Amino acid sequence: MYRLAWLLLLLLSACDTSDTEPESWQVAEALGGVDDAGFARATAPRVFHFPRDHGPHPAFRNEWWYLTGHLQTPDGRAYGYQVTLFRIAMQADPIISPSAWRSNQIWMGHAALSDLQAERHVAFERFARQGAGLAGGQSAPLRIWLEDWQLQLDAEARWQLRIATEAFNLDLELIAESPIILQGDQGLSQKSDAAGNASYYYSIPRLASQGTLRQAGEAMQVAGLSWLDREWSTSALGPEQAGWDWFSLHLQDGRNLMYYQLRQKDGSIDPLSAGSVSNRAGMQQILNAERIQLTPLAYWESDGKHYPVEWRMKLRDEPQPWRIKALFTDQEMRLSVRYWEGAIEVREESSKRLLGKGYLEMTGYE
Repeated sequence: MYRLAWLLLLLLSACDTSDTEPESWQVAEALGGVDDAGFARATAPRVFHFPRDHGPHPAFRNEWWYLTGHLQTPDGRAYGYQVTLFRIAMQADPIISPSAWRSNQIWMGHAALSDLQAERHVAFERFARQGAGLAGGQSAPLRIWLEDWQLQLDAEARWQLRIATEAFNLDLELIAESPIILQGDQGLSQKSDAAGNASYYYSIPRLASQGTLRQAGEAMQVAGLSWLDREWSTSALGPEQAGWDWFSLHLQDGRNLMYYQLRQKDGSIDPLSAGSVSNRAGMQQILNAERIQLTPLAYWESDGKHYPVEWRMKLRDEPQPWRIKALFTDQEMRLSVRYWEGAIEVREESSKRLLGKGYLEMTGYE
């Protein structure tokens, strides 16, 4: 998905002319009117090269490394987490300057932890220029960093995630248990009808995760499953689009489902909504708006925003509908970009049998 880099781009552009930053930005306000001259655009399928494509693509205006997951301690305490590292270029041409502080690249990071027993959600945000070593990315070996927040990949294909915040520290090793999945048309994910309004998008749906969570002075061993999404692009959503609902599900039968529903300002669903179901071997079935039906069932309100926190999902090829529910309601990211991002579970509607767990992101709600 386009995620939130567009909102950050507008926010940072506004900061060039104003001494006051708004508390929050909305999707409809952010997706448009920003000059994209000189940047590459996602217009046709491409050949992906790994591990090189895990690294930055500076010819495009924005990209992100996005991890979500469920973790559990040996005594059964459960947590959900989200970490996203964004790269955003303010202009296409690099800045030539003797100063190490000047750069055309800005980085933003979001990190959140959901304590599923205590029903407590904490979220943190940081920004840095790609200058003087504060933030940046490299491909060989892969290293993405924003101060002491880091994502790395070693020669044995082991991912390392290290995050330190005021409320928690997370140090994880992640090993892929499923192949890389190219989303959309061989990795080209079209978001609106306009040419180039697309991203290059791939996922590693199933990453075995283990490491240490430190919270309130206590170090806990944790293990579970994570999901990695990668996208890079230049274009924005279309002017008629208001936001999206993005689902990632780890199903207990070994399948992995990703689906994003694009919502129009008139309340209708964009026919370009899309996703996929894949298995551990990488066999993939493409989903579109004709193959899946999503119905909101319950809402949670926060300062006038109404987020659907329970859904009915009906896949055309599944015999029974599914119920998808937030594991607790208040998992809103109250940052400079405001959205809902949290841990969910999926159950069979008729039997209530647990089918899996995952994450849900929702933007653009009023």
